[in-house]
Amino acid sequence: MFRTVAVAGLAAMGLAAAGSAQAAVTVIGGGLAQACSQAAIGGENDIKFQDLCTQALETEFMNARDRAGTYVNRGVLKLRRQAYPDARKDFDKAVRIKPDMGEAYVNRGATFIGQRDYAASLTDINRGLELGVDEPAKAYYNRALAHEGMDDVKSAYYDYQKAVEINPEWTAPREQLTRFSVSRR
Repeated sequence: MFRTVAVAGLAAMGLAAAGSAQAAVTVIGGGLAQACSQAAIGGENDIKFQDLCTQALETEFMNARDRAGTYVNRGVLKLRRQAYPDARKDFDKAVRIKPDMGEAYVNRGATFIGQRDYAASLTDINRGLELGVDEPAKAYYNRALAHEGMDDVKSAYYDYQKAVEINPEWTAPREQLTRFSVSRR
């Protein structure tokens, strides 16, 4: 299915198949929090890793950044299993602890994408980009999904392009761009 940038119209099947991208937070120092971080970064989605994060939050002493990061990582693991309300609670906690952690906002935005609340998603993703994130290509990819969900095809196209520009090796945004055809008017 091709998308023409100048013409709006959501390809719901393409958007649903795309899936959002999650941005985990590196937690250093050993212990359960670091293992939680590695699971989130490594793409795990088994509930046992979520439990590992919970154990870390309940038993380990962490500075504010690592505690917020562990909430983000647990939220990422929940997000992968499409537990959107539970994931959002973790991202909310991360924002309360460390309101300048961009990943918490971008991932919270991904929960809104999962529930098709695209306007809320854009607010959070834009805030995350303002604050800065370690993997901005994922934020632009998610923002493209939100724009597409709101039938703003032109903005979606440009955000997929930006994601490719930032991370040319990542195939997901390139695959999404194959659905578009650009015409000049």
